[in-house]
Amino acid sequence: QVQLVESGGGLVQPGGSLRLSCAASGVTFGSYAMGWFRQAPGKEREFVATISGSGFSTSYASFVMGRFTLSRDNAKNTVQLQMNALTLEATAVYYCAVANIATTAIDAHEFAYWGQGTLVTVSS
Repeated sequence: QVQLVESGGGLVQPGGSLRLSCAASGVTFGSYAMGWFRQAPGKEREFVATISGSGFSTSYASFVMGRFTLSRDNAKNTVQLQMNALTLEATAVYYCAVANIATTAIDAHEFAYWGQGTLVTVSS
C-alpha cells in the first residue's frame, strides 16, 4: 500500500520561507517521478514542481520564478520542496504525488498516488 505523508506546512509572512517534505512508503521510490501540486481556496488544483526518479531532472510551474527548489533523497524515500519569497498567492493546500513514470511529469493524470496535503498560509 502506497502512502505519502506531507509535512512542513504552516503560517508564514509574505517574503518568508517554508520547507515542505513528503515521505513515501510502499513504492519503489527511485523508479518514479515525484511532484507537488497545490489547491488554493476556490481554485482548481495546479502543478507546482516535479522531479524525475533519478533526481537529475526537475521542472517548475512558471509562477515559481526561481523561488522554489525541489529535491529528493532516494535513500530515505523523501522529497523536499524549499519555498522562498512566498507571496499571498501561495496560500493553498500542497499535495505530494507519485507519478506513474520515471521522467518528470506535470499533468495530474500522470500521478498515481497522492498524499493528504499540508496547508500553507501566507499572511501578514
